[in-house]
Amino acid sequence: MSRFSHYISTFLLAAVLPLISAFSPDALAITDVHGLRLSKASEYTRLVFDLSGPVRHNIIALQNPSRLVIDIPDARLSTSLAPASLDNTGIKHIRSGVRDGNDLRIVLDMQVDARPRSFLLGRDGSKKDRLVVDLYGQASSAVTRSASTVPHRRDIVIAIDAGHGGRDPGAIGPRRLREKDVVLGIARQLEAKLKSAGGYRPVMVRTGDQFISLENRRKIARSKRADLFVSIHADAFSSPKASGSSVFALSQHGATSTTASFLAASENKADQIGGVALKDKDDVLAAVLFDLSMTANLDASLSVGDYVLRSMAGISRLHKPRVEQANFAVLRSPDIPSILIETGFISNPQEARKLGTQSYQGKVAGAIYQGLIHFFESNPPDGTLVAWRQRSGEGREYVVASGDTLSEIAQRYKVSLSSLRSSNGLSSNNIRIGQKLQIPTS
Repeated sequence: MSRFSHYISTFLLAAVLPLISAFSPDALAITDVHGLRLSKASEYTRLVFDLSGPVRHNIIALQNPSRLVIDIPDARLSTSLAPASLDNTGIKHIRSGVRDGNDLRIVLDMQVDARPRSFLLGRDGSKKDRLVVDLYGQASSAVTRSASTVPHRRDIVIAIDAGHGGRDPGAIGPRRLREKDVVLGIARQLEAKLKSAGGYRPVMVRTGDQFISLENRRKIARSKRADLFVSIHADAFSSPKASGSSVFALSQHGATSTTASFLAASENKADQIGGVALKDKDDVLAAVLFDLSMTANLDASLSVGDYVLRSMAGISRLHKPRVEQANFAVLRSPDIPSILIETGFISNPQEARKLGTQSYQGKVAGAIYQGLIHFFESNPPDGTLVAWRQRSGEGREYVVASGDTLSEIAQRYKVSLSSLRSSNGLSSNNIRIGQKLQIPTS
């Protein structure tokens, strides 16, 4: 080893060892859970755990019987988890135990199924660290009756984020075509299509030509309790020859292509363009604080991205045949599956001409819509109208997308191929893109 290499190795070791020590399991102090406060709002029940310090946590929903499991590594109870009353909360009983030596497990035995959302609040003045768990999807009247007799049929909420806006025009194409105008047109048409589909509620992150920071875009989606965050773009590349549509999910480690890395870098400048410094900088802290559900949400993001990508293939050339991953700041939401769609390259003259027309924007919106519908029809969130339709067989309709086969659709909906053909009057297995199929009940 050269003297220079020795100095570099020594320097790196000195820099890294404190981080390894600070975040190693042995170095993490045991956090005390001092108490539990419970409150009931019209739409959710809130549990607030008072802590002696920051924690990691993971929440698992289990059924038959219905219960929620909250795991908090390196934590212990220093008080009783017995609130004054559980009336009208949907919770029957709260119990706790120790697992794997130093990990605390809290179990909520539920009267009705509930959809948990959680977040951490840091120390603020006299207020200590807190873990907040909100339980949605329960009506106060439902706690006195069986969940099976009072189905919760909420809409699936999709946050539609038209990229850029206001003083940030995004990429500029030929004839001064601005990305912010193109993607807002696509977003509005997507919103209209989702509104017309029963069981879905679209939420526009920006409704006009205004600047919204990347962090606030995520906050808006959270405030609406979105099931999915869809960010729409039409970016540019250094070469005018770059072309095709792409779909991205978050990567915490690196981009899957040079183009993905370039696009992520350009999109992440939005806050700086608006005069706001990016706050999402500390990857080590993010790794500690992010809920373990991030892994599941990344999987969901990749899955829904694949559905959208397959649908986009029916109207445009694909830049890459798979969902790519890059570290887009707007996708860094640990609790909401998120995708970013590049509808084409505005720097490519041929694609820019199409993207500038309302008719093609409608085709793009339609392709995104079909991909989203296909994903949620196959993976409906619990407690939604779409999930109830799937269970009851009521109103199930499937629109054929690019790459679909009749046998795959039958397998997806767990019906026989013959019954699917019979219900739709098909004499063969031939289907066409855009064809509507009625899904039989059995």
